[in-house]
Amino acid sequence: MLLRRWLGNQGLEVSAIGLGCLGMSQSYGTPDDGESILTIHRAVELGVTLFDTAEAYGPFKNEELLGRALKGKRDQVVIATKFGWRFQDGKMAGTDSRPEHVKEVVEGSLRRLGTDYIDLLYQHRIDPQVPIEETVGAMGELVEQGKARFLGLSEAGAANIRRANATHPITALQSEYSLWERNLEPEIIPLIRDLGIGLVPYCPLGRGFLAGSAKRAEEYPPTDWRWSDPRFQGENFDANMRAASIVRELAAQKGATTAQIALAWLLHKGADIVPIPGTKRRSYLEENVRAAEVTLGSVEMQRLDESLAPDVVAGPRYNDRLKGFIDR
Repeated sequence: MLLRRWLGNQGLEVSAIGLGCLGMSQSYGTPDDGESILTIHRAVELGVTLFDTAEAYGPFKNEELLGRALKGKRDQVVIATKFGWRFQDGKMAGTDSRPEHVKEVVEGSLRRLGTDYIDLLYQHRIDPQVPIEETVGAMGELVEQGKARFLGLSEAGAANIRRANATHPITALQSEYSLWERNLEPEIIPLIRDLGIGLVPYCPLGRGFLAGSAKRAEEYPPTDWRWSDPRFQGENFDANMRAASIVRELAAQKGATTAQIALAWLLHKGADIVPIPGTKRRSYLEENVRAAEVTLGSVEMQRLDESLAPDVVAGPRYNDRLKGFIDR
């Protein structure tokens, strides 16, 4: 059974490893609702309590899937979902975190999830057109109404984190963080630790690259996220495969998988970090959960840090359009 961790200092206790549900509905291969639901059920059996979704995943389909899967299990889990987009023709068409929109979309999320409260409500991306105080103020009203328990931000920068937390206590920051994406280390991680905010790393396996299953971008269909991922393309792919050899070597030495080494690295980075590896298959879920049993010594951590340092990993994590939504 998975150990628990406190996420932030507001009283939210979750499993040390959560489950990211995005890939069950989009971006990574063909959806398989039957296997996805069985994976969610197996996660509950294994002690996973944190389940991460968003209105944008699908869009809307992933919240509906998670709601169906968790029917009758609501009191055993922590549901995290996110808002902050406007949609046009079924696609994200920009940000929208106006207070009236926040309240409207949360009602939709509650309906799709089949619950009357959200445990952890995130703003998915900072909306440059709406002061963060207005957005978080509306989120705080939802807490007062019992429709949300704790609040979070996703991919927020330092200034907005400070302003948001001054408006209402923020429990968690969700951002990409992994062995090959370390942009949070210089400023963001020290800041959220000072404020008592937990960290929920998404893509902790580098979109599969650190799990040892990566292929070149052109080998994926255009509907797959990795088809357009700069780090999977051309010379970047080759350079990153060389850099990731340390993960493969250490996994072989310790009798673990590369995914388990990558997740163990995150778990050893601090007790305030709760990664949410995504999968729609029970076999990968079980492998990921066992990462909590892997121990890494200080020398091994240093080797991993240095071998996949920011100046070693080749290529940006997002293309130019998506980078524009990151608040730093």
